[in-house]
Amino acid sequence: MRHQNRINHLGRTSAHRKAMLSNMAASLILHKRITTTLAKAKALRSYVEPLITRAKDDSTHSRRIAFSYLQNKDAVTELFREISKKIMERPGGYTRILKTGMRAGDNADMCFIELVDYNVAMLGKKEEVKAKTTRRGRSGAKKAEETEKQTPAPKDEKEVKKPKKASRKTEETKGPEEEKPLI
Repeated sequence: MRHQNRINHLGRTSAHRKAMLSNMAASLILHKRITTTLAKAKALRSYVEPLITRAKDDSTHSRRIAFSYLQNKDAVTELFREISKKIMERPGGYTRILKTGMRAGDNADMCFIELVDYNVAMLGKKEEVKAKTTRRGRSGAKKAEETEKQTPAPKDEKEVKKPKKASRKTEETKGPEEEKPLI
C-alpha cells in the first residue's frame, strides 16, 4: 500500500530520478515545451514550479540554488533573464500539461508539458463567438442579415465577384416590353 507516500519514484533510484528531473527541467526551461509521459510530467511540475517561483527574486543565492537543481548554466540564465520577466505577475501555475494520447509501444499516457506564458498558439487565439441556434425555424430575412454580418467586405477589385447573368427562366418571366429575342 502507498498510504502517505507523496513522491512518485518512477521506477528509478533516488539519484537516477533526481538526474532525470534535472535534465527534464533544464529542457523545459530552454525549449518551453517538451513531450513526455504523464507520470513524469506530473513529477516534473512539482520539481520545476518552485524553481520558477524562486526566479522572481534575482539574487546570487537564488541563482545558486537554481543551479544546484538544474546543473545547467544556460537554463539558469534563461530562467532568470527571460522567464522571470514573463511570470512576475503570475501567482503560480506556471506549467500546463496537455494529454496527447497513448504511446504506440507500451500504451503509456503521453503528454506535452509547457510553460503557460510561452504558448503562442493559445495566447494569440481568440475564441470566436458562435451565434446561438435553436431548433425552431427563423424567418429568411433574419438569416440573411446574420450571414451579411458574418461575411467580410471585399478589399480589392480582384475579390469583387461579378454578378451572375440572368437565367433563361428570369428572362421568360419578364413583361412583354422587356422581352429579348432568343436567336
